[in-house]
Amino acid sequence: MAQNPTASAAASNKRLPATRKTPGKVTTTKPPLKAAAKPVRKPAVRPMSHVPHVAKPAKAAKPAKSRKIRLVRDSFTMPEAEHALIAALKKRCLAIGVAARKSELLRAAILSLADLDDRAVVIALRRLDVIKTGRPAKAKK
Repeated sequence: MAQNPTASAAASNKRLPATRKTPGKVTTTKPPLKAAAKPVRKPAVRPMSHVPHVAKPAKAAKPAKSRKIRLVRDSFTMPEAEHALIAALKKRCLAIGVAARKSELLRAAILSLADLDDRAVVIALRRLDVIKTGRPAKAKK
């Protein structure tokens, strides 16, 4: 005949974990967590008054971080003849072994204009044809 486990435990003076009975399920409670170990104290550092002061070598200066350049998109209108000049300049650059994009050519032209004196800038601007600003009208089919 099988004995009741609680009766045998009481007879042997052994303690069983606490149980909670629920319909169809018997669970045991978890044992309490152990207390965390105390941190180990480091020994106090003695002052080094008996050691002569030695100058540390100077650290190499870090190069200053350059900020990321903010790019701006823009659009503009230009005559077909001048747009064709950009294509011709791109081919010319390829012939001498330098690949250049349209935006690079325009930026180089702006830098070149910026280096000119005021009179030369006015002369360059007067050489341009006056065009209507804004987007060109769409071609009708």
